[in-house]
Amino acid sequence: MDQDAYHDGPRLLADIGGTNARFALETAPGLIDSSVTLACADFPQLADAARAYLAAQPHVRVRHAVLAIANPVDGDLVAMTNHHWRFSIAATRASLGLATLLVVNDFAALAMAVPGLRANELTTIGGGVAQPHATIGLLGAGTGLGVAVLLRCGGAWEVLPSEGGHTAFAPMDTREQAVLYFCWQRYPHVSTERLVSGPGLVLIHEALAAQAGIAWTPLTSAQILARGLAGDALCRETLDCFCAMLGTAAANLAVTLGARGGIYIGGGIVPRLGDWFAASPFRARFEHKGRFSAFTANIATRVITAPYPALQGAAALLDKHLTEVTA
Repeated sequence: MDQDAYHDGPRLLADIGGTNARFALETAPGLIDSSVTLACADFPQLADAARAYLAAQPHVRVRHAVLAIANPVDGDLVAMTNHHWRFSIAATRASLGLATLLVVNDFAALAMAVPGLRANELTTIGGGVAQPHATIGLLGAGTGLGVAVLLRCGGAWEVLPSEGGHTAFAPMDTREQAVLYFCWQRYPHVSTERLVSGPGLVLIHEALAAQAGIAWTPLTSAQILARGLAGDALCRETLDCFCAMLGTAAANLAVTLGARGGIYIGGGIVPRLGDWFAASPFRARFEHKGRFSAFTANIATRVITAPYPALQGAAALLDKHLTEVTA
């Protein structure tokens, strides 16, 4: 790959979630460095976080930038679903002194990174074989539940962003029925994201405590993860329930897309489960698809373990955009 520096300076890359904003510079094709993670809550608006990052790079002049954000992107105004930031793309571009500001869905960026991931940046869960150039589905739980699709078109990969995390949640056993009933007391609509996400871990934990008739002690999603992996009974059941629900969501995506290229799992939660995830209920639930169980059993499922894959995909989308603009 050509590692010559860009003639018009490094490019600003950002991966914006509901909790954290990660910034980096791409100084040459595929060469990403100076990565810094900032807490979204520390800044009034996205532009303030970007300025803080750029202020720490005083000798860098950036003309082109891309933001991969955990939100649908439609038009100039972006209002985040899982955070209070609202901004105009044009106004933000002007305030940061940029020639280009491309804003894309974060899972569209993550999907664009998938074809370039190396074997050591992926963990295969269960059986199945990924067919080359076949449709790929991507989902991942973090502050929300991201979903995207990767299609092979005319010899190149194209990404279809999605808000599939907001499909209605459907229980698959009596435990999940009880969790759903608990949620219905609080929410008129229960999406898959409501449960298959970081906040969803907390909600599942509370619902299972209520179902068992025990006093509930509020915990963060990080505490539930740590205690579940350490053997705490209620937290471990919460993780089991979460992984089974994720397996259902992944199987639904696989049969909806005919995703013979595989289902890839990103987001911040599953990679932190490490080796335990392979023994979780995820894959068994993924293959539990009635008349289509043989179909899903033949589909590969892989966890993305690369440290900053969305930044790689965002860089590819920005390069594609700039190429099209100058063509």
